[in-house]
Amino acid sequence: MNQDLAEMPLEDDLAPDEESSPYPVPAPRSLVPHLGETAILLDIDGTLLDLAPTPREVWVPPGLAKTLRRLIERTSGALALVSGRSLNDIDLIFAPDQFPAIGGHGAEMRLSIDSEAVAAHAPPMDKELKRRLAAIAKLSPGILLEDKGYSLALHYRLAPHAEKAIYEAVSLIRADLPNAPIEVLPGKSVCEIKHSGFNKASGVQELMTHEPFRGRRPLFIGDDVTDETVFAIMPDLKGLAFSVGRRAQGVAGHFDEPSDVRAFLARLLDDEAVIRK
Repeated sequence: MNQDLAEMPLEDDLAPDEESSPYPVPAPRSLVPHLGETAILLDIDGTLLDLAPTPREVWVPPGLAKTLRRLIERTSGALALVSGRSLNDIDLIFAPDQFPAIGGHGAEMRLSIDSEAVAAHAPPMDKELKRRLAAIAKLSPGILLEDKGYSLALHYRLAPHAEKAIYEAVSLIRADLPNAPIEVLPGKSVCEIKHSGFNKASGVQELMTHEPFRGRRPLFIGDDVTDETVFAIMPDLKGLAFSVGRRAQGVAGHFDEPSDVRAFLARLLDDEAVIRK
């Protein structure tokens, strides 16, 4: 298959009789004929890595870090992780490796492996507001609080019965502070509250103005609601998006699970090696 990225049909455009079966992700070579002209942008949790009961329990499967390092080499540095996690948290997960990344839903950014992290014009969340939101974790055992600096996440994978109570408590706080510049991000067994005015899409747009990403065609893969802002801007960047685990609106196709994404990335290198011979 030798379709240009712009000619790839979106899942939204599938005929009704195609809805019963997953739209297959084409062979890597047809999607990314030249790694030297591509920027690879990857969400982490639920996309590169399998979800775990708690955020601290995720782990990097053998071979993934090597694949990412080789892709950075083949793209001349134009690979970045795009996550709601802080850059510090990302580095802890992939240690001892460090990768270019957008962290905190666009709040911070590192443009290359050896560059300093920079804040992307995102103010930290108000301390008093954060204190009130953190108290929600006391509603039930099993609710895990994660302070990301620019945002606060309430994980309830271990307390699924608490979902409704969590969102009701957040709504009460927002009603009490109608002018607070915050945004609520529903996720997979997590309710995250962050400062408004930035998101993953704004981070990607900023990233794509810098070398070595500037002028390249982005390929973005994500899985959660927070990745939908990036799915939406891919046409403007002449890029292509894929979702994981669900058929998100506006993507060109989807992967069933993170292991499929990891296999796809490894095949990108294999196909590129064939082309280079």
